[in-house]
This record gives sequence, C-alpha cells and structure tokens, in this order.
Amino acid sequence: MSAPEAMPAIARRVRRAARILLIDQSERILAFRFTAPDRPPFWCLPGGECESGEDFVQAAIRELAEETGIAISDPGAVVAREGGDFVTLQGEPVRGDECFFLVRVAAAQIDTSSHTEVEQAVMREHRWFARDEIASWPETIYPERLGAILDTLA
Repeated sequence: MSAPEAMPAIARRVRRAARILLIDQSERILAFRFTAPDRPPFWCLPGGECESGEDFVQAAIRELAEETGIAISDPGAVVAREGGDFVTLQGEPVRGDECFFLVRVAAAQIDTSSHTEVEQAVMREHRWFARDEIASWPETIYPERLGAILDTLA
C-alpha cells in the first residue's frame, strides 16, 4: 500500500492593500473596530484593497478619504510592508500584501459618511489608541506587529 498523496496547496489570490498609520498630534493611532458574525471583533488601521489598475499610493489616498474624510495628495513613502494568509470578511482565502504609509494629522476629526455598505455593517466604531495601549488591548489589533512597526518610526 502506498502513502497517501499530499493534498495540493490551495492557490490564494494576492490581495494588495494600502494601510495608513494615521497619527494625531497626541501621537495616537487610529483604528476601526470590525464586528463580523463569523469571527471575534478585531481592530484594523484605515485602508483597504487596491482597486483594479490602482497602485498602493493611489489606494492609500482613496481609502483614507473614504474611511476618514481626510484628503491628502501624497501619503509619503512606504514605511512597512506586511503579508500573510487570511480569510476576508466575504469568506475568500487570500494572501495579503499590505503597504503601510505614515500620515500625521493635527486634528482628530473623523468623517465616516463615505463608508461603503459593507463598511457600515462591520466598522461601527473607531478610536485613537495611545501606543502603550496597543500591546495589552483585549481584542486583536492588525497588523499584529503594529507596536514593532511604530517603534521603527520613533
């Protein structure tokens, strides 16, 4: 009797996304709380998937405006890049490729009126986190290496 054949690995689509490390005048970072029926609540930085034909910079500018109401013309250089396998809120297994941009703002006013229907359903809360709150927060904050990324910017 021969050994069973290994199951072929599931090919995952690469999901390119831009994320914004949005930091206010008090050195706090903005995150949104996601509540979905199929997983525990978690927090994530503003940003999202690149649209067709869009590069990371264009996605960062668009996503920041859509999710926070903050308009910028240039998010600056990529300050970190993260990846990993996960399942989207729509249930699609993907391999993430996320570029992070640092954007500083003087005012902490956030406008969520341009959120999509999906965002309105799952992103009902946002908050500014002090850096020392991140490591001990009781819910997951993505990226999980956020503290280490912020330490490289100090």
